[in-house]
Amino acid sequence: MTRNMRLRGRIEAVAAGLCGLLFLVTPIWPDWIEEVFGADPDQHSGALEWAIVALALCATLTFSLLARGEYRRARTLSTE
Repeated sequence: MTRNMRLRGRIEAVAAGLCGLLFLVTPIWPDWIEEVFGADPDQHSGALEWAIVALALCATLTFSLLARGEYRRARTLSTE
C-alpha cells in the first residue's frame, strides 16, 4: 500500500514530523533560539517564540493534510 506512495508524500510526512517537533519543543524550551544561534532577536520578549509556535502549528497541519492526501492516493492506486 505505501510502496506506491511517491517521494513527495514521504517528504511531506517528514516535514510534518519536524514541524510538529518544533511546535512541541518551543513552548517547553523557549530560549533555544538564543542558545543555539547566540542571538537575541526579540530581546527576551517571547514574541519570536510564539510566532514560531504559530507557524509550526500551521505548517504541521498543512504538511499532515498533504501527506494524508498522498497516502490516500497511493492506497486507491493499490486497490485498482
